[in-house]
Amino acid sequence: MRQLIAGNWKMNGTGASLAELDAIREAKPADADILICPPATLIARAAAKGAVPIGGQDCRAQVSGAFTGDVSAEMLKDAGAVAVIVGHSERRQHHGESDAVVAAKARAAWRAGLLAIICIGETEAERLGGHALDVVTRQIAGSVPDGASPENTTLAYEPVWAIGTGRTPTNAEIVEMHGHIRARLAARFADAAGMRILYGGSVKPANAREILALADVDGALVGGASLKARDFLAIAAASS
Repeated sequence: MRQLIAGNWKMNGTGASLAELDAIREAKPADADILICPPATLIARAAAKGAVPIGGQDCRAQVSGAFTGDVSAEMLKDAGAVAVIVGHSERRQHHGESDAVVAAKARAAWRAGLLAIICIGETEAERLGGHALDVVTRQIAGSVPDGASPENTTLAYEPVWAIGTGRTPTNAEIVEMHGHIRARLAARFADAAGMRILYGGSVKPANAREILALADVDGALVGGASLKARDFLAIAAASS
């Protein structure tokens, strides 16, 4: 399958940052799909440029209502988004999002016609305690709703301890986890073989080619390195 290289700008970027999208458009690779998820304030302007597909970083499960400051999946779709990240570890940690909340957001994404990029991953304590596989198994069971398919769902494995730290798991650890995720999906979904599993956590130009060549790694969810077109394009060019 074609790999997906998705950039998560997090809470970074103003209007001036949209120039990076023009640079990405001019040099985007032909062998991989790309996606940029800017902050909500930039989604409509980014989508209007038509440079690259645009996604949101989060959505609320409800269509509308008295939820000050929140954004629904339908609002993202209306602004021009084609996908949305749900269940990122920073949302789980700082906003107390449970697996059930993440699953509800994934269903909301489907309802609006968006691709749901569902994030899963263990903390350092869970990894050191030997519980990484169990944690991810639980998150898949609770966060990935019935009805997931290659067309509406992508998973992103992000070991929490690797996000923004410059540290990454060993190749063997990534292969083990991605194979485990694939097996858990296959136990529930007939078309699990076609569902993309992205790796995220300190992906950068220096390590992208090695990581993207690993078994069951179907792309990357890129944080800080996606803020500059040069770095993001170098990662995308490393796609296998």
